[in-house]
Amino acid sequence: MTRIALAKSIVIACDIASKEDLERLVAATQGVPQLGGYKVGFSLALKHSLPEVVRAIRKHTGKPIIYDHQKAGTDVPHTGASFARVMAESGVDYAILFPFASPSTEEAWIGALQKEGVIPIVGAFMTIPDFAAEKGGYIAAESIGRIFNLACSMGVTDFVLPGNNPGEASRLRQLIEARARQPSFFLPGLGAQGGDISSCGKVMGDRWHAIVGRSIYGAPDPGAAASALGREI
Repeated sequence: MTRIALAKSIVIACDIASKEDLERLVAATQGVPQLGGYKVGFSLALKHSLPEVVRAIRKHTGKPIIYDHQKAGTDVPHTGASFARVMAESGVDYAILFPFASPSTEEAWIGALQKEGVIPIVGAFMTIPDFAAEKGGYIAAESIGRIFNLACSMGVTDFVLPGNNPGEASRLRQLIEARARQPSFFLPGLGAQGGDISSCGKVMGDRWHAIVGRSIYGAPDPGAAASALGREI
């Protein structure tokens, strides 16, 4: 496994349809100084297979690859071992979990990734407006805190927080920092979802990574777009 070397960076969310477009995106951005890595999701993985997607990225860069199953960690506990094995065999460095199902599932899936040498990134608060119970959603604040507390107790140091909700991100950052040693935070919800790097920079401390997709891969010059965002970091 390879960790992101930078304390603060841009992570490109490669939510695009084709392997050819993925290779063009990576080739155009891999030299950006503040680029931490690439995040791929289920659309590329299901269409082309995750090992093929990893190989396509590895043609152009050795930077870390994050897999986001959107949302992994919500099944029964024993399936975590199969998921973790696929992650390791595919060659990804990190895998994102949103373990909403239960504590036993969370323990099993985090432990399985750790055993396989894949870095777990744990999230519990999504970027959609009606996610939290107090906003009309299904997940209560108490449950969100319990998910993060358990992850911290298992030695997890990488977490997803909502980049388009700086107030909530700041609150959850403080909760996690009281329990985890030098945690790093990954922030989706920037750009097209309404969040911005400047607002996150004011509340997120020294170790955070801006996850940006459409603002980079949808730009006429993805390399220039990534560079501009990197300068904001």
